[in-house]
Amino acid sequence: MNAALRLLLYALALCFAPAQAQDKPREESSETLSAVVRVKARILPNARSAETLGTQREGNGVLVRDNYVLTIGYLVIEAEGIEVISVEGKAVPATLAGYDHASGLGVLRLVAPISAKPIPLGNSSSLAEREPVMVAAYGGREGISLAYVVSRRQFAGSWEYMLDSAIFTYPPVMNWSGAALIGPGGDLLGIGSLIVADAISPGTQSPGNMFVPVDLIKPILNELIDKGRAGPARPWLGMATEEFRGRLFVSRLSPDGPAERAGVHRGDILIGVGGEEVASLADFYRKIWARGTAGIEVPLRVLQGTQIRDLNVRSIDRVDYFRAKPTL
Repeated sequence: MNAALRLLLYALALCFAPAQAQDKPREESSETLSAVVRVKARILPNARSAETLGTQREGNGVLVRDNYVLTIGYLVIEAEGIEVISVEGKAVPATLAGYDHASGLGVLRLVAPISAKPIPLGNSSSLAEREPVMVAAYGGREGISLAYVVSRRQFAGSWEYMLDSAIFTYPPVMNWSGAALIGPGGDLLGIGSLIVADAISPGTQSPGNMFVPVDLIKPILNELIDKGRAGPARPWLGMATEEFRGRLFVSRLSPDGPAERAGVHRGDILIGVGGEEVASLADFYRKIWARGTAGIEVPLRVLQGTQIRDLNVRSIDRVDYFRAKPTL
């Protein structure tokens, strides 16, 4: 049986299995749906991310261990209150156990268990283009969508974020944030991050979704749960950069962030890092991250108006820039 037919049958079992079904495939289908939860976050009023992401955020999450939910990090960063709602409608408070800026994923710790079995983490590196997948958002059977992988490629975001092999799917799903990307075997392969206009390849008119591969979280999940973060942090400059016609423009600066303090201006054109020219957004990030971990000084060469300037930016760990929830 080919993968597409196997996935279709699996999705049909999820959608049409009666609640009291006793055979194993239907039991497994019910377990898969129960692991996908709704995530609601109330963000600190003075949060650094409030201007771009708002103070009331809602999306999805996936139970990957007893009492631990994997979700996309932007839903819950700088939250003063988080609530997870099970497929039966039970609301359980949660806390942010860990956040990984490199992958963009966050792990929530539930304060009480829910009636669900964790979804096993699959091997997302084996997922190839044209393979069928299932996108599961909160809502039980109503939250299921079938899709195809249309691209596995590098993704560079303007907010100092890059994935080497992001998963792009078609057709687009509207409830994508934190949604589960599930393979034919019922394992978790990715977490929903974005809706994009060029899923097939850059510059094409091909709407779809981008998913973060779960392979990025598997080696660091224990560390995130135990310590709240994993490994040495990448240097963060606090600026958004857009690539247009072969040039890199500074489109936004994080208030009082490293780049702004160093004298970088909105509208500057980035020319190089440490005397080396930068050819693309991905090249820019690689040259910064190759210099060391958070805290290093990053020498930037920028064009400000008609003048070329050399600026030294003292980087930080991005997590340290976020507002912390007050403690009593």
